Amino acid sequence: MWEKINKKILVASIVVVLGIASGFWYYSYTQQSKTATNQEIATASRGKIISSVAATGTIKPIDAVDISAQVTALIKEIKVKENDYVKTGQVLAILDAKSYETTMQKAKYAMDNYGSIYKRYQYLHSIGAKSEADLEDAQLNYQTAVASYEAAQSDVEKTVLVSPMDGLVLGEPVAVGTLVTAGVSDPTVVMMIGDVSRKTVKVKVDETDIGKIKVGQSATFTVDAYQNRTFAGKVTKIGEISTSTTSTSSSSTSSSTSSSSSSSSSNSVVYYYVTLSVEDPEKLLKTEMTARVNIKIDEKDNALLIPLAALKTTTSGQYVMVQRDDGKTENIPVETGLTSNDKVEIISGLQDNDRLIISYTKSQSQSSSKQKDNGPPPHM
Repeated sequence: MWEKINKKILVASIVVVLGIASGFWYYSYTQQSKTATNQEIATASRGKIISSVAATGTIKPIDAVDISAQVTALIKEIKVKENDYVKTGQVLAILDAKSYETTMQKAKYAMDNYGSIYKRYQYLHSIGAKSEADLEDAQLNYQTAVASYEAAQSDVEKTVLVSPMDGLVLGEPVAVGTLVTAGVSDPTVVMMIGDVSRKTVKVKVDETDIGKIKVGQSATFTVDAYQNRTFAGKVTKIGEISTSTTSTSSSSTSSSTSSSSSSSSSNSVVYYYVTLSVEDPEKLLKTEMTARVNIKIDEKDNALLIPLAALKTTTSGQYVMVQRDDGKTENIPVETGLTSNDKVEIISGLQDNDRLIISYTKSQSQSSSKQKDNGPPPHM
């Protein structure tokens, strides 16, 4: 009897073990992934390579100015509208000048009064009825009154806003009745006037790439409005100070990426502004469009090229994995030159038609990898 019981216990134990093994396999089968190493063969070959720096920027007019007031007042009249072409000196807007005119009138009364007193003192001084000090005081009061009147007159004149340049009204001017505040740090912008006959692109380039940029380098760019069209430009200016120390709005540009170097992002990356002149004979580009720019750094014909993915880097330098005729592989140190988005020039270390091994890992689905490697679950 005890033998039967022991056999039953043994069979039950085996069933439990198999059950646990099946459960573990099923969990692994459904929850885990497996990475497989894949390899491709590439060949070193001759060709043309273009090295460039890529960045994103914004279309800007060649020259633009914000129109704001030097006095605080309500807008009484707007003389222009969006897209109007204006000339230098043309009246753009008129502010409510009533309070300034009242101040000017009072200043004129005071000036006239002190002027009369000064003339009278001059006469009295000439006949010895007033001292030199009395005459000087009268003169000072008159000159002060004149200065006050001129200042009040200037304030009245500042209530008429005129264009400082020929150009187009960019955007809708503020509405009549708006309170325009004067100030140096944050004045109210009534409207913007810009010369859109010529345009520029202003981009930010990080410090790892800025040393490659030179004035005169050619560039191409695209905009979302014309995705199948490429526009041309040329580098005209390179900022000497970082963007963090300039007052230019950060919204005009965004960060750059480089096709000739790879670096990890960092909160401490320093950027510099690069300005490009733009060729737009058909007047297709509009202010504030986003431009995706490629600045050509250098190019070379008949260069020995390999895929960028084949290049490996260690602390001791760069190398590639070469497959010899007998099938064996060898790590060969190389010296590189120009780099594009997907290729790199090899200056030394390789020869034409050398075969290179490109290794990469690929995540496979659980079902395909587990069925292939582990087989079906054990039978009970």
